[in-house]
Amino acid sequence: MLGDVTQTTDLSARSGSPEPLRRTPRVHRAWFVAAVTFVTITGAAAFASLPGLLIEPLHDRFDWSRGTIGFAVSVNLALYGLTAPFAAALMDRFGIRRVVAVALTVIAVGSGLTVFMTASWQLVLYWGILVGLGSGSMALAFAATVTNRWFVRRRGLVTGILTAAGASGQLVFLPLLSWLVENHGWRPAAVTVALSALAVVPFVWLLLRDHPADVGIAAYGAEGFTPKPDPVPGAARRAVTVLFRAARTGPFWLLAGSFAICGASTNGLVKTYFIPAAHDHRMPITAAASLLAVIGVFDVVGTIASGWFTDRFEARRLLAVYYALRGISLLFLPVLLAPSVHPPMLFFIVFYGLDWVATVPPTIALCREHYGDDSAIVFGWVLASHQVGAAVVAFVGGMARDVFGSYDVVWYASGALCAAAALMALVIRRKPLPRLEGAGV
Repeated sequence: MLGDVTQTTDLSARSGSPEPLRRTPRVHRAWFVAAVTFVTITGAAAFASLPGLLIEPLHDRFDWSRGTIGFAVSVNLALYGLTAPFAAALMDRFGIRRVVAVALTVIAVGSGLTVFMTASWQLVLYWGILVGLGSGSMALAFAATVTNRWFVRRRGLVTGILTAAGASGQLVFLPLLSWLVENHGWRPAAVTVALSALAVVPFVWLLLRDHPADVGIAAYGAEGFTPKPDPVPGAARRAVTVLFRAARTGPFWLLAGSFAICGASTNGLVKTYFIPAAHDHRMPITAAASLLAVIGVFDVVGTIASGWFTDRFEARRLLAVYYALRGISLLFLPVLLAPSVHPPMLFFIVFYGLDWVATVPPTIALCREHYGDDSAIVFGWVLASHQVGAAVVAFVGGMARDVFGSYDVVWYASGALCAAAALMALVIRRKPLPRLEGAGV
């Protein structure tokens, strides 16, 4: 592996570029940028760990229905996705560092203000809108932008590692936040989220760099030096233009549709309702939160492995396998929930955890294959569909619990949807290789 992360050649000799290049250090700077990005996403992941812990405390404290609370969560999830493509374009205009620093600050403000709320519309405003907008700018489009700029080789592996950062944050914060909620109430947990987001801001500002040219080197694995492109004006216009262009192609709708189901069966369902569903079966909140954190452990393993597989196998077939396995696991979950943790439940946690966001590296790879330089923005729109799917299920799941008294119907419906996502992945056509001039027929 060390041979993969080191480059000692002076790339200026190879590229013939007139730009003055620094000699690339033994460990390429791209890996340090990836490490900073990993820590940033991990530190900001506290906001994603909290919604499932807040449903029962807010219901008990304010007597708000679960559907009302689920609506606030759905607004958060939808904005998380809808902001992502514009954030990717803003990163092209103003730089990664500025956009991420502002996003973290917005998250801190929104989470901090929830401490003072007294009405459900305030939950929608603070947690739904402010935290949703901030977290959308910290979405996977951030990881895709860093990967596209700093890496030519090992993109699949790096994408898997950065995607796993969110799971690492879940692993770090969920046990702490669940302990705070159970022993000290939901307000200290919200304050912890705000402080965690603020703590990452100076780290981002001091250590993150926007482009390899900022430090006078080529991207990792590149054959030559690439000057830093000029800022792209009209970020919103570019994001919309890329959407209209991609929407004329079949792969976009297949990727968006399958990724919407991905969001519905993860963020919208399991991350939001696993803890309250387990609590309905008399499992303690801390035990349920610990199981969700263990999902995060295996998510790290599964996502990094998925990145490695994506560098070696056909992405659409990987997606089909991932969705099919996830659907099977969700169909079994209703019969596994119980007051205590037992071996079959642990098997589900491991199995589901390995698949949690394993879909991201092959989805990004397919966006890159079909949409080239616009792939980060296209993936932002595909991620928007992911979060819209998550938002729909977050709202419907709360309503289903109010109407039917359990979440079972949502588990079964999501399992069936995953089977549809597997079929959608399989029918994505491979992009034909460019024809070489003079090649025979």
